[in-house]
Amino acid sequence: MDGTQDSGAIEARVSLDIGAITERLRLIRTVSQQRRYHGRPTPHLPSKAVIIEVLNDLIGALYPRHFGPVGLTADQTDGHVERTLASARLRLTHQIELELLLADDADTAACHLYAEDAAGQFLSRLIRVRDLHDTDIAAAYAGDPSAKSLDEVVFCFPGTAAILRHRLAHELYRLGATMIARIMAEYSHSLTGIDINPGARIGPAFFVDHGTGVVIGETAVIGRNVRLYQHVTLGAKRFEDDGEGNLVKGLPRHPQIEDDVVIYAGATILGRITIGRGSVIGGGVWLTRSLPPESVVTQATPDQSVASVRPV
Repeated sequence: MDGTQDSGAIEARVSLDIGAITERLRLIRTVSQQRRYHGRPTPHLPSKAVIIEVLNDLIGALYPRHFGPVGLTADQTDGHVERTLASARLRLTHQIELELLLADDADTAACHLYAEDAAGQFLSRLIRVRDLHDTDIAAAYAGDPSAKSLDEVVFCFPGTAAILRHRLAHELYRLGATMIARIMAEYSHSLTGIDINPGARIGPAFFVDHGTGVVIGETAVIGRNVRLYQHVTLGAKRFEDDGEGNLVKGLPRHPQIEDDVVIYAGATILGRITIGRGSVIGGGVWLTRSLPPESVVTQATPDQSVASVRPV
């Protein structure tokens, strides 16, 4: 048998194998979709690529000098922003509608109307997002002696980038587009190494310094002028179940951090506890109980309850 015949035989065998694999995958996919959607027609999914594109476009509209088109002039800026927002509204409306239609009891007309309204509400909240994020930029500049300018903070600081994306995702989360919000949040996580669930509520002037490995859970509440360093975790201590092993979702389970708190690198704070205003949490601390205002917690002694918690 010559080389040509050998090649043909191999291609035939590969073709038969690929056909069988494709059929098995189709069967697995069909069963999975029937279970997921309870036998109803399989709905279309939101597009991760479109959602990320919209997120990037919105950032360019909020900060057009930094993230808009190269060469954008002052007299072109308003037109660019207006066109971007109009396009983003149309795309977001469609993506929100697709997410809503995933529900078992989804009503097509109602989903479309709500998606249109939600996209409009979201755009109206961009003014607040921009105002809030300007306080984050100012906090980063004031809190980091290495920052030479506000423009450097906007361009270069991963914490600032993560917070802006969180603030946008959080508004969509509040409007019920939780999957779209989570896609934005995980995209931000992949860019910055900072993992902020879009449900977390974060006040003005929030500064994450360095930031790699920071984790902030869904029900965390963070006040004004809070500063975190790398590898800080604001997590859950345990998960409640319904008595049959199913997790109960939506319960408050993450920390509440009051105003003017500083949490240094590697600290782990777990559970629905409150860290009082003006407190300082040292690096590497493991904390599972509430603290009064103006507390300082360090690893100075093994017995945290005796000597390592003290008023400032």
